[in-house]
Amino acid sequence: MAASELYAKYARVWLPDAGEVWKSAELTKDYSPGDLKLTLQLEDGTEVEHKIDPRTNNLPPLRNPNILVGENDLTALSYLHEPAVLHNLKVRFIDSKSIYTYCGIVLVAINPYESLPIYEADIINAYSGQNMGDMDPHIFAVAEEAYKQMARDERNQSLIVSGESGAGKTVSAKYAMRYFATVSCSSSETSVEERVLASNPIMEALGNAKTTRNDNSSRFGKYIEIGFNKKHCIIGANMRTYLLEKSRVVFQANDERNYHIFYQLCASSHLPEFKAFKLGCADDFHFTNQGQSPVIEGVDDAKEMCNTRRAFSKLGISESDQMAIYQILAAILHLSNVEVKDQSADRSSILPDSVHLMVFCELMGVPFEDMAHWLCHRKLQTTTETYVKSVSKVNAVNGRDALAKHVYARLFSWIVCGINNALKSAAKQHSFIGVLDIYGFETFDVNSFEQFCINYANEKLQQQFNLHVFKLEQEEYMKEEIPWTLIDFDDNQPCIDLIEAKLGVLDLLDEECKMPKGSDDTWAQKLYNTLLKQNAHFDKPRMSNRAFIVHHFADKVEYQCDGFLEKNKDTVNEEQINVLKKSKVDWLLKLFEDDEKATSSRNKRKPTATGRAGQTQRDNKKTVGLQFRQSLHLLMETLNATSPHYVRCIKPNDDKSPFIMDPVRAVQQLRACGILETIRISAAGFPSRWTYQEFFSRYRVLMKQKDVLHDRKQTCKNVLDKLVKDQDKYQFGKNKIFFRAGQVAYLEKLRSDKLRLACVRIQKTIRCWLARKKYLRMRDSAVTIQRHVRGHQARCYVKFLRRTKAAVLIQRNVRMWVTRTRYQRQRSAAITVQCFLRAYMARKQYYKLLYEQKAVVIQKWVRGWRARRRYKRTMAAIVLLQSCVRRMKAKKELKKLKVEARSVEGIKKLNIGMENKIMQLQHKINDQHKDNRELSERLHVMEKTQTTEREKRNREIENLRRSEQEARAKAVTLPSLLEQLSFLQHELENTRREKGDLEEQGKVYKEQTQQVVEDLNMKNSLLNREKDELNKRILEQADQLTDIKTNVENAKQLERDLTEERSRYQSLLSEHLHLEERHRDVKEEMDLSISTIKSGHERTDPNYSSNSSEFSQSLGSTEGDDGSTQAKNLTEATVDLQVLLKLQRRVKELEQDRQSLSQELDNREEAQQEKAKEVEEQRTVGRAELDLETLKRQELESDNKKLKQDLNELRQSLTNEDSELAPPVPGSLPYNILLEQLGSSNDELEMRKEEVMLLRSHMVRQEALKHKDSLLGEGVSLELSDFPTFRDLDRSTDIHTLNEDGELWLAYEGLKETNRILECQMQEQKRAHHEDNRKLLEEVNKFKGEKEQQQKLLARSLLLPEDARIEASLKHEITRLTSENLDLTEQQEQQNETMRKLKKQLKLYIKKVGDLEASVQQKNKAPVTTDPVRAVNITRKEKEYRGMLEYREGDETRLVKKLVVDLKPRGVAVSFIPGLPAYIIFMCVRYADNVNDDQRVSTLLNSTISSIKGVIKRRGKDFEVVSFWLANTCRLMQCLKQYSGDEAFATHNTAKQNEHCLANFELSEYQQVFGDLAIQIYRQLIKCMEDILQPLIVASMLEHETMQGVLGSKPTGLRKRSSSFSEQDVTVEVLLQRLGVFHTTMSQHGMDLDLIKQLVKQQFYIICAVTLNHLLLRKDMCSWSKGLQIRYNVWQLEEWLAERELTDSGATETLEPLLQAAQLLQIKKKTEADAQVIGTMCSALTTTQIVKVLTLYTPVIEFEERVPTTFITTITNLLKDRVESTTLMMDTKKIFAITLPFTPSSVALESIQIPASLNLGFLARI
Repeated sequence: MAASELYAKYARVWLPDAGEVWKSAELTKDYSPGDLKLTLQLEDGTEVEHKIDPRTNNLPPLRNPNILVGENDLTALSYLHEPAVLHNLKVRFIDSKSIYTYCGIVLVAINPYESLPIYEADIINAYSGQNMGDMDPHIFAVAEEAYKQMARDERNQSLIVSGESGAGKTVSAKYAMRYFATVSCSSSETSVEERVLASNPIMEALGNAKTTRNDNSSRFGKYIEIGFNKKHCIIGANMRTYLLEKSRVVFQANDERNYHIFYQLCASSHLPEFKAFKLGCADDFHFTNQGQSPVIEGVDDAKEMCNTRRAFSKLGISESDQMAIYQILAAILHLSNVEVKDQSADRSSILPDSVHLMVFCELMGVPFEDMAHWLCHRKLQTTTETYVKSVSKVNAVNGRDALAKHVYARLFSWIVCGINNALKSAAKQHSFIGVLDIYGFETFDVNSFEQFCINYANEKLQQQFNLHVFKLEQEEYMKEEIPWTLIDFDDNQPCIDLIEAKLGVLDLLDEECKMPKGSDDTWAQKLYNTLLKQNAHFDKPRMSNRAFIVHHFADKVEYQCDGFLEKNKDTVNEEQINVLKKSKVDWLLKLFEDDEKATSSRNKRKPTATGRAGQTQRDNKKTVGLQFRQSLHLLMETLNATSPHYVRCIKPNDDKSPFIMDPVRAVQQLRACGILETIRISAAGFPSRWTYQEFFSRYRVLMKQKDVLHDRKQTCKNVLDKLVKDQDKYQFGKNKIFFRAGQVAYLEKLRSDKLRLACVRIQKTIRCWLARKKYLRMRDSAVTIQRHVRGHQARCYVKFLRRTKAAVLIQRNVRMWVTRTRYQRQRSAAITVQCFLRAYMARKQYYKLLYEQKAVVIQKWVRGWRARRRYKRTMAAIVLLQSCVRRMKAKKELKKLKVEARSVEGIKKLNIGMENKIMQLQHKINDQHKDNRELSERLHVMEKTQTTEREKRNREIENLRRSEQEARAKAVTLPSLLEQLSFLQHELENTRREKGDLEEQGKVYKEQTQQVVEDLNMKNSLLNREKDELNKRILEQADQLTDIKTNVENAKQLERDLTEERSRYQSLLSEHLHLEERHRDVKEEMDLSISTIKSGHERTDPNYSSNSSEFSQSLGSTEGDDGSTQAKNLTEATVDLQVLLKLQRRVKELEQDRQSLSQELDNREEAQQEKAKEVEEQRTVGRAELDLETLKRQELESDNKKLKQDLNELRQSLTNEDSELAPPVPGSLPYNILLEQLGSSNDELEMRKEEVMLLRSHMVRQEALKHKDSLLGEGVSLELSDFPTFRDLDRSTDIHTLNEDGELWLAYEGLKETNRILECQMQEQKRAHHEDNRKLLEEVNKFKGEKEQQQKLLARSLLLPEDARIEASLKHEITRLTSENLDLTEQQEQQNETMRKLKKQLKLYIKKVGDLEASVQQKNKAPVTTDPVRAVNITRKEKEYRGMLEYREGDETRLVKKLVVDLKPRGVAVSFIPGLPAYIIFMCVRYADNVNDDQRVSTLLNSTISSIKGVIKRRGKDFEVVSFWLANTCRLMQCLKQYSGDEAFATHNTAKQNEHCLANFELSEYQQVFGDLAIQIYRQLIKCMEDILQPLIVASMLEHETMQGVLGSKPTGLRKRSSSFSEQDVTVEVLLQRLGVFHTTMSQHGMDLDLIKQLVKQQFYIICAVTLNHLLLRKDMCSWSKGLQIRYNVWQLEEWLAERELTDSGATETLEPLLQAAQLLQIKKKTEADAQVIGTMCSALTTTQIVKVLTLYTPVIEFEERVPTTFITTITNLLKDRVESTTLMMDTKKIFAITLPFTPSSVALESIQIPASLNLGFLARI
């Protein structure tokens, strides 16, 4: 492809710029080969011309298409060059707020200078287990790749983090180590991760400081090796440090600080433990006040000191060692303030009263005089003698500073060694991951020895990086088997040789250091003489002889030679060190142990000549450069032996402003860190790489249908041959297509043109369709308008005709009305005159009748009152007379009855006629009740009649009063009127007539007006009343609504609290069970190890139960726990102490309750046994009498049956018309005879009944006497067959001598008992009768009171106006109804309370009777002996099973093994009824309950629980097994509830099922245990489902594309997505199929529908959370087309729910966040109105998630647009008031609280049969 094709009109290029480095421009005309300039237009509209060098013909670099801008990987760019890299990083950093970007194998991290929420635990979980190309760039992705390669390839890894100061190296390394600590599976006993992370605060405090570029700059390099075992768990770590900047201890530039630890110590000087250090403010010390910036904004040094001390404690450094460290640091601060006085040019001294030196000597434990002396003197040693020489003030100060640096370096090294010892592990290290946090390339205005060493290290690292990149490129080409040529890259080995080779810079520096009078100047001259002409990378500045220039890979750097020798030698006065070695502080001596060892080793090798001793000592001492070079070589060997991973940190600006990039500074760092070199190496070959499937999916639109073949590879080859003519621009590999730089942009241009043409064609068609539609609509509108206009004209003409006709009609009617009105006026006048005359005559007649009627009325009332008074007197006298007569008769009758009662005949008659008396009394009582009812009805009717009469009389009185008043008024006016009329009659006859007419008209008008006013007033009052009622209703409804809202809110809050409490309990339960499992595993491992070590010396501790589970103790499990003390301690460490204490407390309480219950049960059993013995003795005594009385009763009953049978036959013969003899005719002789026989039979039958009743009453009395002192004698009536009667042995003998068998005495006693019973019944009936009468009287009085009250109210209301009267009546009615309502409510509450008490008593009595019957039947089974009888035929009845399974004691283990351990769920689910194992176990429990064996019940249930737990533990990853046992555990728990006998559960049972309820044991505790077990299995099932669904969710919901080709994915760069475009795509149908398998399996296992709904809801929540989390972490998925795909997938999930009728499960609501995120990707995102819509729509998304989606939104095709930053700012401001979580990710580990509703089973236990395939032959159905 020629350049002219690319540099065409509208093509965009990059032009160099001094301020912005690169500036974008657009060609205004095509470029032709040979042109010397390009005509361009900048983005601001400026026209410019770019000249082209004819010799090189270098054109400006092309700009990538907009669709490729902002890519995650820089290698995905079509044009790979510096401006493209810079622009891509700028767009991602500023617009997308993405600080991480891949560049091939390198992760570029830009410091945001702002805290970002992208490092939480949920982000770590999201990146864990993911491939590096699947997620957006992140430090966690690099760490995961290193961790995965270590586990997969069994090869050590290294993470190299580099960058200049302030770029964020330390933070990146810290987050990487945090990731390793989080994802590793180390045990909580060691807490190695915490200790590894705890080393960071210590190293930052001692090795980090504030610089002008960074507030927390690392002033040393470190390499941390994190060790792992074979299980890839962290077991330890080791740290190496490089080149600590010791000069910072004594000197800081302006606006910089010393190391943080000094300021932390000063900020904490007020603490009591630091008082002895005599510290103060940091400004008081010379070593901390030189930078004049003691405080860092936003950092609390006192708080950081607490963190440092806490980290020391975590690492195991004792408190005494910590105080010693702080003591030495305080001494260094005091040493800085020691002032040296200048005595002469070469002499100096320290004042004897130097306070700071005294404190220093006191803290260091050295003599003041010795230290003061050697600070101002030094010892010189010659060949013959040694002498002491004074030093100048400058040298003394330098010596003081050298001592401070040396002590601090020793302290730093000792702390590093202490950290390494704390992180060291005794276990063998299998592999490690190294994290290198080292300084980047540095260049300042003044560069010294430290910058030289730093840049030397970066040269070595860059060389290793270049070789690694080149190696990877070479391996990629060889793997794909494509021809490749050697890629030329800049090798920096000459620069490295310049530094470290023989006669190099470092070698010459070490040689100069050995010279007695060596100096920086002589060393510089040696450099010039040796290296200036021999090495091209070395140069000399023009204007200086004390500096040199080195051409590094990044830039050339000028180094100043001043201080090189001194810093390389790192000398310190040995006499000062010797003074410190004699310190009284033991801890200080530890710092100089290495010197002691080195000195002793040198003393062993004494030289032969004493004059060479000092020289030998100086020769053996290593220089700083030599030490650094050796450690650097060791580091490079370590890195070369590992697989490296690179992180390059970039500092965006020097102002530390958040998300602002300085292009000049960024380009400098990109060049220095090797990013551009990586780009250059990639661009030299084939940087763009596509798999064949990716290429086909992306560029399918460029192919015709005939070009598409089944072989994708051949299809791609054919298409490329047509599209790209130059075959050198691409190569075909085995799996990928390799493109040269710019080819992808060319293909994107072709694709865009193709899509643009298609869009134009679609637009053309749609516009044509719209125009035609508009024309047809206009035509239809014109026709419609014409039709309506014509219709309007016709309607107007018709209207005119109608008006003309109406006018004629109106005229006719008006004339008729005038004439008729005149006639009616005349007629009305005549009628008025007649009316007045007739009225006058009628009034005269009325007055006459009125006077006569009043006299008659008065006479009537007087006569009536006299007759009533006479009647009442007569009635009172008659009643009194009757009472006296009846009293006399009653006394006579009483005397007669007493006489008869004394005689035997009277007793017999009384016995014979007792039944009749009872019946008579009963009839009398019934009659009295009937009379009472009649009286009450009559009273009610009389009251009604009286009320009606009273109302009628009141109305009559009122009418009379009104008539009387009117009559009196008219009687007064009548004479005057008559006189006037008679006086003016013949003069004013005509005038009176006219006046009468006018008055009549006025009266009529007035009445009409008054009537109208009354109507209006009535309507107004009604309206007011309605208004008041409506207002009241509104207020009531408002109150009700408020109450409802309050209740709803309270209910919701309670529901939320309940859900939270349930979830908290379930999580605690799962944690407890998890700890229990871990305890078992550890115990098994310890037992196994102990058994292997000491096979014959095992120790058993049956009382060991401190770590056993709560429910196992509450069930009284008898299984012993074996383990040694060591195993116990190891297990206890894994359990949370508070939880353990709570569980132990709960276990003790339950144990005490169990013991008290068992003791109470034993006492009751003993009492029942004693009672049973007494009952047995009483039975033997009274059995004879019982047999006699039973025989009599049976004889009488048989006679009664015979009589009844004869009577029935007789009746049948009488009524049978078909018999031979016809029934006799009524009135005939046979008929009368039969009637007599019937009467006699009835009499005999009555007598027999009386005898039977007497016998039964006698037996009842005997039973009452027998059991009156027992526990149940008063409350329970017992059957005769259960408790036989007996005679009292203490009865006197004279009573028995009345007759032989004592029948007379028995009859007499029975009669007395019967009399007493009858008297009691009569008294009870009398009391009831009196109570009814009292109630009736109360009601009558109540009615009277109400009547009086109503009369008063009526009288009062008559005086009120009409409106007030209605209101008063309404108030009264409301008051009455309210009182009635309260009375009824109180009665209902009393009845409910009575019912509850009766129910409780009934349950108590039933339980006691059942217990007594069971104990009697069980304890007193007497063998029944029968006499031999004749053989009879026996018919076998069908067996009726009782729903139990009998098993022998000890078969529990076999049962559980067959039914739980060895059972295969698939066969049971397919062949048998659901929940069969649960039913079988419960039927066995019923048998154990039936035989009252609590040991069997507990053993069976405990074995079942343990076995189910074991199966879940072994096969917890098998969904079918876990689902099967969840269903059966729930079914067993439901059976325990259903057959517990509790009313709440028994209401759902049939009568037969209620018979099968447990009789002896209450197993509510086991219900709770099985509920907890179900929760555990439920959580395991969720985990199992999550493991199965996790690999499918992202691939099906996000990565799969239904519409491939048009909306295909973009180029992805070097790091391809692992799961995209696989040969077998995972579609949403695969996911739905898996969900269908889950649902079918659970349904087959008989799981409850509610439980299935909860599991489905949890499944959909997992799908939503995982999908949304990946969407938030994958920029390539945030596009319009992906939103469409997600909505389609969500719709399919909802359809799946609808098909299975699970829409009410709440699963749809869990998908709401994902659906809203998809809608957010598709909605318009430009204006403020759009922002309002988004805020309303995305209610299920947090503000952080909304902003993240908008930030990540990436166009897939050129027609889409990015979201403007202003719109994102608008969204942020709009949603800032939301109260919500700030976390970005959804919690994928969240499990909704489970509820286990009660669902009774309809399966009858007696119908269940045991299949033979289960091998349960030892069970027998009962």
